[in-house]
Amino acid sequence: MTHTADQPQWWKSSTVYQIYPRSFQDSNGDGIGDIPGITSRVPYLKKLGVDIVWLSPLYRSPMADMGYDIADYQDVDPMFGTLDDLDELITQLHAHDMRLIMDLVVNHTSNRHPWFQEALDPASDKRDWYIWRDPRPGATPHEVPAGQRRGDEPNDWTAAFNGSSWTWHEASQQYYLHLFAPEQPDLNWDNPQLRQAIFEMMRWWLDRSIDGFRMDVINLISKPEGFDQPGEGSITSAAFGPHFHEYIQQMHREVFDRYPDRVFFTVGETPGATPHDAILTSDPARRELDMIFQFEHMGLDSADGDKYHIRDLHLPDMKRNLARWSQELAGKGWNSLYLSNHDQPRPLSRYGDEENHRYHSATAWGAMLHAHPGTPFVFEGEEIGMSNYPWSGIDQFKDVETIGQWRQSVTLDGQDPQAVWPAIVKMSRDNARTPMQWDATENAGFTTGEPWLPVNPNYETVNAQAQVDQAGSTFEFYRAMIALRKEYPILVEGDFELVEPDDPSMWWVRRTLGGQVLDAVANMSSHSIACAVPDGDVILSNRRHDNGDDWEYAALAPWEVRWVIHPA
Repeated sequence: MTHTADQPQWWKSSTVYQIYPRSFQDSNGDGIGDIPGITSRVPYLKKLGVDIVWLSPLYRSPMADMGYDIADYQDVDPMFGTLDDLDELITQLHAHDMRLIMDLVVNHTSNRHPWFQEALDPASDKRDWYIWRDPRPGATPHEVPAGQRRGDEPNDWTAAFNGSSWTWHEASQQYYLHLFAPEQPDLNWDNPQLRQAIFEMMRWWLDRSIDGFRMDVINLISKPEGFDQPGEGSITSAAFGPHFHEYIQQMHREVFDRYPDRVFFTVGETPGATPHDAILTSDPARRELDMIFQFEHMGLDSADGDKYHIRDLHLPDMKRNLARWSQELAGKGWNSLYLSNHDQPRPLSRYGDEENHRYHSATAWGAMLHAHPGTPFVFEGEEIGMSNYPWSGIDQFKDVETIGQWRQSVTLDGQDPQAVWPAIVKMSRDNARTPMQWDATENAGFTTGEPWLPVNPNYETVNAQAQVDQAGSTFEFYRAMIALRKEYPILVEGDFELVEPDDPSMWWVRRTLGGQVLDAVANMSSHSIACAVPDGDVILSNRRHDNGDDWEYAALAPWEVRWVIHPA
């Protein structure tokens, strides 16, 4: 089933479910999740009530960055299955009234992509499809191991996974730019032939009946003027370059406008974005993207913008941040709502009370996020309260960022491993990537083989089978919450107000629409608090009181959340 032009902005009332294919469900016992495994779980997704499924990359790839280094945009990596398998998944999702969006990774390719292999020849037509520069004039290079600085790089920009953003190519005596790993060379979007090749590839996917794209670090595609001059910088230095909006508007015209009878869903990952950037990018009148992922709230528990310099979250910081985005985008753009994805640790372990209030803290965080204006995103396992893995050694990790951080901090900078370790354990991206916990059988029902990452040992009690159709479970709470967004337009269209913004324990969001008011109120602490919640109908809560429906409105128990509807 395809959404048509008479159903504009259907995604505003939708909930998106992100699948990390490698970790969702293995169908053939090789320890790696695959497309047939995902297809087998379509009924589970339908039961949860989600509307859109976002697949992290499953294209052909050497897997230097777990698939975000793509070697062929128009084929599936054999570890995940075949294009026929993907067509069947699309068919099954559509048959269950769900849509599928693909991860679009076009800031960079793999260094194994045929485009880059051709570009290694300075005489090739594709040389300019990537970004090449001469060594810094006057600098003297010195011999270093791979991945370390030679000393004559064009500038001192640092890649996202540590080390220089430039890698030397001996044969052509030039550097190429990579804002991420050396195996991920950046594409040169200023080349019109490159843009046309990308747009053609996108249309190829839309012709296979997918319903849109999540666009990886899309705001990095237009590099700023003079970016290659001497000086320091990082990925945020390349955010929203001078031609970004021009290129995205061209994409809209040459890709999505070619299908006037279909309405697609697009969301762009945009590190460093401000509300102003979000408005420019998601204002429907500008015809760019439907929404973006912003990162401000994901840095509130770090001391200086470095995710590995952790500190406790101050709740008013989170409240005010999400409120600012809600208020500034109102009537101008649209927001995405997330706490969890393939790049973030599990929110229960990050923000909640996993040891003493697992269910209540997981559901309180979910409900308060979903009470904000925007389209909610649920990452696989979030709906059952999955948590971080209890790592015991650096050799257990597979994530290139985690390994690079350890190498930089311990090996190169000489920091105390015991001082570095707690942040590695808490913030590693591999926390999100451990296998989905389906049941209490061996390997949590994920695989009959050896899983590619270890399964969290709490799977015997924390699993989907133990929660589906079980009253009082995290799954059933998420299922009810997702359904309420379809039932109550106030959650989608209502005006927004943050009540008591400075309270360190209580989170209170008020939505209003016409003569109706919805108060979403939660105690985000492990102690009871007084709270004068207005009387009304409780449509969602993670606690039932001993006196049945006779709610006590003067207090909230630890991690208690309520959505209360009442007249204005």
